[in-house]
Amino acid sequence: MNILISQSIYIGPNSPYLELSKKKNVKIYCKSFIKIIDVSSSYVRRQKINFSDFNAIIFLSKKSVDYYFRIANSMRFKIPTTMKYFCKTESIAFYLQKYITYRKRKIYTGKKNFSELIPYIKNNSNKKFLLPSSDILSSLVPNMLNKLKIFWERVILYKTVSNDLSDINIKNIYYDILVFFSPAGIKSLFHNFPKFNQKKTTIATFGKNTFDEAYKSGLKIDIKIPNSKFTSMAMALEEYIKKTKEIKYYSTVTDFAKFLG
Repeated sequence: MNILISQSIYIGPNSPYLELSKKKNVKIYCKSFIKIIDVSSSYVRRQKINFSDFNAIIFLSKKSVDYYFRIANSMRFKIPTTMKYFCKTESIAFYLQKYITYRKRKIYTGKKNFSELIPYIKNNSNKKFLLPSSDILSSLVPNMLNKLKIFWERVILYKTVSNDLSDINIKNIYYDILVFFSPAGIKSLFHNFPKFNQKKTTIATFGKNTFDEAYKSGLKIDIKIPNSKFTSMAMALEEYIKKTKEIKYYSTVTDFAKFLG
């Protein structure tokens, strides 16, 4: 069995995918279906965003940290020491040390979900917030910010585009399972292979937005994560492979449906 994961994933010691490969005797291939490209300082200016107008920054990812400081530097904007930083997770907050003296700044962090930042943002509702992001952004965060009735603006500092997938030869090499982690990955599949026919290929998606994009594109989704049973894609794949092999012992579709529960 061949599995193609549509993003670069480390497969080494302690990797659940390495364990899956050994345990179930499957081959796992990784190829990023998307890539990130820079935008210019002039592109930022065309968005009518002036960095000096803001005294608080919301970071949703490490990439947004990198691109914010890169663009600020290219625009010769000296970020004031009084700037407040609101980071979705602790790992993003710690990543800030690459650019600032961590202990001398006002930094607020969530643990996992953006909603955990809301109390901190409410307590600083007099600030002007800037949200650096890609051109692709879930509506969840903007909707939550709008409900707070604070001053905030979004600035696009980098773009997500389809990668060149000609080297994976998807037409001539049969992949039993395609795994997607973002809507952009689904779009890249059809950008590179407009006539892609799913046939018997199993589609696995992570997250509601990815599932929605796959469904909208006409794909049949067999594995949808997270669910009540699994939050890990590797674990879900392992269970799916196990059930696929056990189907040999079931003679009818009805029996298999009962088996799947």
